[in-house]
Amino acid sequence: MKINYTKIGDYLLPSLTIKRQNNKNINKYGRLKLNYLKEHDKSFYTTLLMKNELTNYLVSVSIEAENRFNILMRNYKKLDKKLSEKKKNDNPLEWVKLMNNYKNCAEEIILKELIYTKNV
Repeated sequence: MKINYTKIGDYLLPSLTIKRQNNKNINKYGRLKLNYLKEHDKSFYTTLLMKNELTNYLVSVSIEAENRFNILMRNYKKLDKKLSEKKKNDNPLEWVKLMNNYKNCAEEIILKELIYTKNV
């Protein structure tokens, strides 16, 4: 690897550039994974940081977690008859209570599967 230097005043400074990274947003699952890596897997975090792959990794975790969440919620809606549009109009509070319960279950599954595992 050859490093080019630029002379600024009396100093030679390396001309370093960062590779283009993924510009997509990191959602809450990506941020949770980042915090997990910083606290529990510092070697993997440092390796990703030094290879300039941390952002791409967190974006991929974010996308995977969001897709998993959408799949789980879609399946919950299909399987539970109480989540139909008719039930939503008849008893909105009960419908919201069930949806929040399923949302919490889906997020708990995602946290256990994707965020707090080392293999993702």
